[in-house]
Amino acid sequence: MKLYNLGKVPWQDSQLIYHALALCGEEALCLLSPDSPYVCIGFHQDVTQEVDLVYCQQNHIPVFRREVGGGAVFLDGRQLFFQLILHRNSLHAPKRMDAFYRKFLQPIINVHHQIGVPAIFKPVNDLMVGQRKISGTGVGEIGDSIVFVGNLILDFDYETMSRVLKIPDEKFRDKIKKTIEENMSTIRRELGQESLNRWDEKTLNDLMSKEFEKILGPFTLGRMDAVLIDKIQELKTTMLDDRWIYSKARQMSGRVVKVRAGLEIVQRMHKAAGGLIKTNFEIREGKLANINITGDFFCFPHTLIQNMENHLEGAALGDIREIIMAVYDDPMNQIPGVTIEDWMMTIKK
Repeated sequence: MKLYNLGKVPWQDSQLIYHALALCGEEALCLLSPDSPYVCIGFHQDVTQEVDLVYCQQNHIPVFRREVGGGAVFLDGRQLFFQLILHRNSLHAPKRMDAFYRKFLQPIINVHHQIGVPAIFKPVNDLMVGQRKISGTGVGEIGDSIVFVGNLILDFDYETMSRVLKIPDEKFRDKIKKTIEENMSTIRRELGQESLNRWDEKTLNDLMSKEFEKILGPFTLGRMDAVLIDKIQELKTTMLDDRWIYSKARQMSGRVVKVRAGLEIVQRMHKAAGGLIKTNFEIREGKLANINITGDFFCFPHTLIQNMENHLEGAALGDIREIIMAVYDDPMNQIPGVTIEDWMMTIKK
């Protein structure tokens, strides 16, 4: 397996590299960080609902949609990314996501312990220090590959994170900022400012590569060859295009709005253990129509939510549970931390 220990890279490359490696079918570990800030949204999210696009444009903060689930995040060079790309049928990859997270978060736990941060694993996919999250991670399918992404957070700009999110009013924004500060930690917060001088990017990346090597075997040095560079350039034309970034966007209105007899517009939101679920749909003559599901959950395969939407489209209200149960009956379908009851909370009148 190859190791791409790249240090600082252009912000867009910090996302495009692992997408390109996955689509090229190459197994690798990438260690890098962006040279400038940006916002990255999850595959299932609606950028118009999640991100304050006006603020981002005014402050020259670009937005990227990744092919991995999870929520909108503000990223900059003080976060060191680890990106593991494996073949779909790799013997290294446990089939169940809970086992996958436990296995591949252990190297990151070990690195935290080595530098003096007592991080522990908390399902579904968090690393915690006390009651605070200290690393964000996610798994997704890209091409025939499984991609595991996450970060070591040296320091964090809580203020900008609260600004780039789309918030209904400033009072609520202050609450969001306070909540993020109370529930998210960093290496600097745990160890002090001097720790950033001792545990620099190169040292931490070396520690991560050694820990991953313990479970994956020796790495060979990866180089940015012509095939990889061409794939990155190809992806730039699609993944930096507005048609991709806005691909989940859909006009949402109201909570329950009765348009006429037999036609209602419904919007629901529910926080499951595996993430926030948002649904927007119509009820036409007792049947679901124009259903749209977004949120910061993870699912496998990544087409699962689209397939669920297709099966629910036109379904009678009384058939919703049966349709969702059929989804969960297929062992290939996985939505960690989201139950049938969670879906019933969001797809109902």
